[in-house]
Amino acid sequence: MALSKWKKLSEKELFKNPWWIYRHDTFELPNGEVGDYFYVHTNGSSLVIPVLDNGKIVMVTQYRYLCDEQSLEFPCGGVKAGGDYLSTAVRELAEEAGYRSRDLRQVGVFNPFNGVTNEMCRVYVARELQKVTPQPDVTEEFERSHLTPSEIDDGIRSGKIWDGMSIAAWAIAKPTLL
Repeated sequence: MALSKWKKLSEKELFKNPWWIYRHDTFELPNGEVGDYFYVHTNGSSLVIPVLDNGKIVMVTQYRYLCDEQSLEFPCGGVKAGGDYLSTAVRELAEEAGYRSRDLRQVGVFNPFNGVTNEMCRVYVARELQKVTPQPDVTEEFERSHLTPSEIDDGIRSGKIWDGMSIAAWAIAKPTLL
């Protein structure tokens, strides 16, 4: 059985910044009732799981303002206006992890918070890595770690790795790594 779709009646941009747009839609339910939906629109994001020749995985620790905590994550960033997923993955791998890849493959896609954003995140695995000089954005500062897959699993179970996008991406990519 197909579920009923809602009908969009209007869309209004409430606020825009370099990373996302906050929107307000008016919609109509199949029964005719009209409602409001507020959400974050983005161009999408790319997350990269860099795999070193020795099998270890590169993760980055960065400060997350909203939680006032340091977070251990995979390199990830938003697709900028006029950009695409692949070039975003290449940029984030260099900016955050300090590598470029000769073997960068998309392994999956997911929505990080489907009740709040229409963002789709593409997950890439990067192999055959070559070091480059990282050039993070002015708001970014990173510490890099090299972890085994079992250390990543342990970090997720213990709560050391708590970033939802990294956890989702690991669930997608891990079967392709083993």
